[in-house]
Order: sequence, then C-alpha cells, then structure tokens
Amino acid sequence: MRAVIVDCAIYREGRRTEGPDDLSDALAEARAAKNAFLWIGLYEPSEQEFERVSSEFGLHPLAVEDALKAHQRPKLEVYDDSLFMVLKPVSYEAETDTVSADELMLFVGNCFVVTVRHGESQPLRAVRQRLEAEPHVLRHGPTAVLYAVCDTVVDHYIEVAGELQEDLEETEEAVFEPMGGDPRNTASKIYNFKRQVLEFRRATGPLVAPMTRLASASVPFVDEHSQLFFRDVNDHLTRANEQVDGLDRLLSDVLSAHLAQVGVRQNDDMRKISAWAAMAAVPTLVAGIYGMNFDHMPELRFGWGYPAVILLMAMVVFGLFRLFKRRGWL
Repeated sequence: MRAVIVDCAIYREGRRTEGPDDLSDALAEARAAKNAFLWIGLYEPSEQEFERVSSEFGLHPLAVEDALKAHQRPKLEVYDDSLFMVLKPVSYEAETDTVSADELMLFVGNCFVVTVRHGESQPLRAVRQRLEAEPHVLRHGPTAVLYAVCDTVVDHYIEVAGELQEDLEETEEAVFEPMGGDPRNTASKIYNFKRQVLEFRRATGPLVAPMTRLASASVPFVDEHSQLFFRDVNDHLTRANEQVDGLDRLLSDVLSAHLAQVGVRQNDDMRKISAWAAMAAVPTLVAGIYGMNFDHMPELRFGWGYPAVILLMAMVVFGLFRLFKRRGWL
C-alpha cells in the first residue's frame, strides 16, 4: 500500500498530526477524536491495492469501479456512506501547444477524505500545502478539502484558457499576414488547435452540473454553510466555459477566413493562368493560320509579311497584357 499512498495524515482542529501506519487504526482514531478527519491520497492504485481502502472506508462498489478504471466525465454522486466526485485537471504544454487532461477522484465522508489521482499533474500537493498553512480553513473538515481541490482545479482552467487565447492570437496573425505560408500547414494547425479546445471542453463542460449542485443545494457530507464558497468556484467555472466557447467560435471563424483566403488565392492564380493563356493564344492562332500548307494564301509573296506578322502579334499581346494588368489579373 505504501507504493500508492502519496500522503496520509489526521487533521485535528485544522492541524496535521501523523496517524498510525495501519489504515484501520488511523480511521478509528479520526472517528474517535472530536473535529478530526483522515486524508489519504492515492496515485493510480490497482484493484488489489484499493480493495483494502474501499473496505475500510465503506466505499460504494460503483464509485470504486469508476475510480479504478478512470476515463470518467466530471460528475458528483452521493452514496450512503460517502460522496464521490470526479474532476479533470488540465495541463498545457507550451512546447507542443497541447492540452492534456488527467483525472482526480474524491471520496468524502463524515471524517475522511480519499483522493485518487490518475495522470501526471499534481494539483493536490499544492492544495495540501496551502490548507496546512491555513488551519482555520481546515477546521471545517472534509468540506474544506473538497472546496480547495475544486477551487484549484477550476482556477487552473482559467490559466490554461489564457494560454490558449495567446496561441489563438498567434494563429490569427499567421492566417491574416500578407504571405500566409503553406495553406495546408495552416489548416492543419487550426484543426489541431480545435482538438485541444475540444479536450479542454470535455473537462470544463460536464463539471457545470456538479458545481451548480454544490453551490445551490444541500448535499450530504458537505457543510451547508459552504454553498457561498462553491458559488464562487461555480462563477470561475462559468468564466472558464465562456472562454472556451469564445475560443471555439473564434477558431471556426479563423478557419472560415483561412478557407476563404485559399479560395481567393486560387481564383487569382486561375485569372493569371487565363490571362497568360489568352496572350499565348494570339500568336498561336496567327502562326497556325500561316503554317497551313496551301499554295494560294494572301501575303505569301509580300516581302515585309514576316516582320509585319511578328509586329502584329507583339502589338496584340502587349495590348492584352496592358488590359489584364489594368483589371488586376496580372
């Protein structure tokens, strides 16, 4: 078990105290003490490793199955002995411009909190350090942990949304610059960007319903006086979702503008090709006529016929060139 337990401590009156190594003894001590709770953090436990924890804390089998398999949508479930919540912390890789989402599960009971983390992000370390520095917050028990975790995850959503906004501005500049670069490469970047926004939306969108429930209704195992704090988290989540929606709409507009620019460039190319083809058709026509093998043709015996025809073709081609240039075809 020590391989998957990231941290385990009993908090009395908001202050950390190291509990017994045995989970049963630690849980019994937390239940026996007044205003105390046990917080245990696990990292990607296997079914066998999590079996003892689930049996000791009386966790519901359906919630245990979700915590082990991961790949869950953000949600909030209330069972007889605990509350189960799924969050999806997101991280942004600036080097690759990618958004990745991990998973964080919380089991909240009357005197315990069990967190199960899947992925590389480590939001709980900062949350635990912050709460341990604020014992007056930790005195509120497991509800304080639930609030702090939700607040940290949602605040990071806003940070990631800001970084995506900066990337979007760079993409807009690349699309609307005079020499737009390779159209295929630009389109590929835009589609990849939309995939990152979609990954972000999968983390923020489904969380609205659970946060609204925590902010507006009485939820078992959650302090009834904490609704105001969850309301603040819900406001931040709404802001993050609005940013995501704005990014998605702007990306669609940028993609449409890029495709329109590609169409305009293709039309310009076709006009240029048509103009050059028209200018080439005139000498081809004249040369084709006088290249026919007939004995009786006008001007065949004329001494200045050859230079006159060359001059005529040059004048016509020059006239067409001036015409197409004036109309913007060349």
